[in-house]
Amino acid sequence: MEAAIITIMALLFLSFVALGVYVTVKAVKAAKRGVDRTIDQARRTVEDTTLRAKSFGQAGVAGELARLRLSLRTSMRATQEALQAGVGEDASLKESLDLFHRLSAHGLELDDDLRRLEREPDRAWVSGQLPDLTARTERITGSADALRRAARDRALKFAEDDLSALSDQIDVEAGALRHWTGPETTSAGTGATGTAPGGRTGWGQSSEQHEQHGQAGQAAPGHEDERPAITAPDPRRTPYSWEKSARPETTT
Repeated sequence: MEAAIITIMALLFLSFVALGVYVTVKAVKAAKRGVDRTIDQARRTVEDTTLRAKSFGQAGVAGELARLRLSLRTSMRATQEALQAGVGEDASLKESLDLFHRLSAHGLELDDDLRRLEREPDRAWVSGQLPDLTARTERITGSADALRRAARDRALKFAEDDLSALSDQIDVEAGALRHWTGPETTSAGTGATGTAPGGRTGWGQSSEQHEQHGQAGQAAPGHEDERPAITAPDPRRTPYSWEKSARPETTT
């Protein structure tokens, strides 16, 4: 029995150790990925700033190469961000994102070629390569821009359709809210008249019964002294201001 308990405790200890190691490794990998992303972003920012400075501050071949690289990187990054942001809401963009990945391979190859040519000492030969490099850059950036604009137009179209449908529903609801006069209000107004349908008065009596009660209320000759004496009102039936008055009988 004691050996079984010791074995169980040892297994639990090893499980906790293994779990701790796993969590630690995951945390280290996550931190490393965060650091790598930060370093990559900082490196891209520095490189883009350098290219922008070269494209405006240098003339000739060096300035043209910097301009091509900056144009390529800006277009590809904007398209990548737009597609990755939209694919979560529109699954149809997954195919567009796959096409962009294939296009990125050509873009990275061109960027590497341009980077190598920046260090080429033969400026005359590099100048002869500029027309082909410019054409390649324009083809890649043109395709990236087409994907990005199509994704943006698609998102705007869906947003416009959704807004139109919502506006139609709101118009229908607003129209329904304005019809506040209906059969219930009309019947309620009819019940407020003095005489209800069927010859009944507002107190729930017919006109004949009302006349009979009126005639019975007149005292017969010689019986005036037989009326009961006036007595004080019953205090148990005295209404107070906070009590609700009795509701009249409803006509049926």
